Amino acid sequence: MSTSSIRYISGTSSLGVLMLAFSAKGLCALLLGDDLATLERDLARRFPGKQTPQRDEGLMPALEQTLYHLENPRTVLDLPLDLSGSVFQRRVWNALRQIPVGETASYREIALQLGQPTAFRAVANACGANPLAVIVPCHRVLRQDGSLGGYRWGLERKRQLLDREAQR
Repeated sequence: MSTSSIRYISGTSSLGVLMLAFSAKGLCALLLGDDLATLERDLARRFPGKQTPQRDEGLMPALEQTLYHLENPRTVLDLPLDLSGSVFQRRVWNALRQIPVGETASYREIALQLGQPTAFRAVANACGANPLAVIVPCHRVLRQDGSLGGYRWGLERKRQLLDREAQR
């Protein structure tokens, strides 16, 4: 396998179609949507200059583990990650991964935590660019007033994820 190839698998979850994509280093995208064709186009756009992503049924164990984690958010999802983004984006994504299940933070709180108190819009943009839905839990970030704000994968999915985490 070439180091520049992306392999993926998809399945149906309670949140719609779920797609996992792996580089040679690890999970590089976890996408949620309403139909597979749209997710396949999104995946190809995320990795310009690489071969067309190829479906790989050998990734089924990772898909099953992820689907289980989606329904049981307090379980550990232990997959190698390959997060590509700017230095600032990776700092934001690391901060998001520190928010405990069932808790939330505001965009402003994340900016303060990063020592950049005026960068809350940049934090929101980093959330929107997050390639790993759920694993990098941008759904746990709310507006200062506690409202949901935006969510790359749709506000209904954000609400469902937060409700699921609060229940357990």
